[in-house]
Amino acid sequence: MKSLRVLITDLSPQFTSSERKIANVILADYPFTALSNIQELAEKTGVSAPSVTRFVAKIGCEGFQDFQRQLIAELQEGQRSPRDLVSRSVPVESEDFLAGYSKRLAAVLEELTQTIPASQFDLLAGLIADPSRNIFLIGGRVSDTIAAFLSIHLRQIRSGVYHMSENPEFWPEHVLRMRKKDVVIFFDFRRYQQNLVQLANTVAQTAQPLIILITDKWMSPIARSSTHVIALPIDAGTAWDTMVAAIAFTEALIVKVSEGDWEATQKRIRAWDEIRLVTSPFDKAPANGENNET
Repeated sequence: MKSLRVLITDLSPQFTSSERKIANVILADYPFTALSNIQELAEKTGVSAPSVTRFVAKIGCEGFQDFQRQLIAELQEGQRSPRDLVSRSVPVESEDFLAGYSKRLAAVLEELTQTIPASQFDLLAGLIADPSRNIFLIGGRVSDTIAAFLSIHLRQIRSGVYHMSENPEFWPEHVLRMRKKDVVIFFDFRRYQQNLVQLANTVAQTAQPLIILITDKWMSPIARSSTHVIALPIDAGTAWDTMVAAIAFTEALIVKVSEGDWEATQKRIRAWDEIRLVTSPFDKAPANGENNET
């Protein structure tokens, strides 16, 4: 089921000028602006209350209360833990668990290709590939492993890539280094991490770089501070959200960026490998007949 944010975006070409004003205000601070009462939302958008009522009906809601009920449900969904999700999970085929689970992941990947426009993917890849921009990456408790994975590969492709420490004590150093044209990538999936939300807000207000949020359809609150938002599918029908779409999306970015200027990429990899192989203790020949430990 699509989120209201996605529905509004999908239906935007069909909106009247008044409805487009409402949509722009809601999306600019989604979903928080829309949680105010109908009169306040009408005043913010410069339209009448009946226009707001017609707008919510156009996106499939039975009224303004139903619209807000769905928004609140989305916010609650973003805080679901495995203990909550297990109550509505669908058991994977027990006879061949791996095969059954793999089918679910294939469905998630299919959803990925249907929900992320090629233009959005290409835009993000172009920003990351731009050598004039520094790239900063950070994620949450689990998703920071994906941020680290992306940073490891990007460092071999280009310079100016910084994986921010999970320790907030080191964040000021990175924020002070950021420039307006730089790119900061946040990975944050449901059970969103509050200190990352605070960091994104600080970054947006001080350094003002481009902020890219990679999240799920329920939207991390970091979306309020973001320039671009990538909403990935994570629901595999089990107690545990899947990161397969996030990993596939990340790998696709790595390949796209690396092949965009392959001459420059292979030149950096060659130089990188020459230094790494010389300095790595694991590549040195054993001394005095001793065996290397693995």
